[in-house]
Amino acid sequence: MKKLFKLEENHTNVKTELLAGVTTFLTMVYIVVVNPGILEAAGVPFEQVFMATIIAAIVGTLIMAFAANYPIAIAPGMGMNAYFVTEVIQQDVSYSVILGTVFLAGILFVILSLTKLRETLITAIPASLKYGITSGIGLFIAFLGLRMSGIIVASEETLVTLGDLTAPGTLLTIGGLFITLILIARNVTGGLFVGMVITAVVGYFTGQLEIGGVMSVPPTPVFWDMDIAGVFTNSLYTVIFAFLLVTIFDTTGTMVGVAEQAGFIRKDGSLPRARAALMADASATTVGAMFGTSPSSAYIESSSGVAAGGRTGLTTVVVAGLFLLSMFFAPLVGAVSGLPAITAPVLIIVGCFMMEGLAKVNWTSFDDAFPAFIIILTMPLTSSIATGIALGFITYPVLKLVMGKGKQVHWILYVFAVIFILQMTFFPGH
Repeated sequence: MKKLFKLEENHTNVKTELLAGVTTFLTMVYIVVVNPGILEAAGVPFEQVFMATIIAAIVGTLIMAFAANYPIAIAPGMGMNAYFVTEVIQQDVSYSVILGTVFLAGILFVILSLTKLRETLITAIPASLKYGITSGIGLFIAFLGLRMSGIIVASEETLVTLGDLTAPGTLLTIGGLFITLILIARNVTGGLFVGMVITAVVGYFTGQLEIGGVMSVPPTPVFWDMDIAGVFTNSLYTVIFAFLLVTIFDTTGTMVGVAEQAGFIRKDGSLPRARAALMADASATTVGAMFGTSPSSAYIESSSGVAAGGRTGLTTVVVAGLFLLSMFFAPLVGAVSGLPAITAPVLIIVGCFMMEGLAKVNWTSFDDAFPAFIIILTMPLTSSIATGIALGFITYPVLKLVMGKGKQVHWILYVFAVIFILQMTFFPGH
């Protein structure tokens, strides 16, 4: 094991790696509860998403462990699951069709990960758009958390307004939010997960959470519940592109962030074994779609394991093993995910984490600032990540052109701008 994961070369040992693996798992295990709770709103059966989430996490994390030897864990990403639900509703199609778009995006991601086109795409798209997309998704999922919990509700006069804060579920959400905020502020390991546990306990004693069981034989996975033909019938090409683009940015940004923290980035800025690492994410997305979940991504929560000393794939093997164990707790997870007050605080707080990149946008440069702004504004207001991306990709090259900076824009962005203009003009529903 020491030789397989090169523990001595990476100045670590088995004990440290085991502790780091447990730490990372505790900070991201919330996804096993939150993901099924979100995708159920799209009609995907809870047990199917529960198993698909775990399978995708295990597959991606093990590939990361053995192919890239990095302490970076993979699981279905936040934001993409919320987008999945809104696309099922807005496109008026079954969840099987949207699973088809995830699968096709995964296949494209695998192909891109094997070529230099992925690197070209990442370098061509300016930082302001990347930060805008991440931040827009953050607002999008925070808005979802507020809506799920009843903190905000629909209004004919103002579209949205403050809900009844005295309602039991809303009160529990607010209490859970403050408990979790305090835990995170105090740097408690696994603060999000611990906050969920405390909120669940309060919910149980106030009669809002009913637990029918704790452990059981794992549910039977559902394989290939996809309608790929429906993707082409409904012309959902923009949805595929949105899944692909956001997954690429999310994964790359997370990997670079965690790798810098762990000291893996070379002096020239490159990441060793980057192709193998990206294949882990692409494979997890593809496999996850086959079993019934939204795209997977590298988890920034992996930084907690790195902070605990994790430096190799042994950390991620531990994470995968713990995900495997979590399969046996479906009844408990099902009960918890059915109470929005437990999962909504996670969505709101993760949304805040995703706003970090806004500090790096050059707000004094209008041609950089406005495209980022329009993405951030429209994603939550239209409930569409694809629409936000489209408007950002259209306004960026246009503003650069009229300000005499057209040569600064990569030709790929002009192509995207034309595609998005045509799509929004002739196929606005897609």
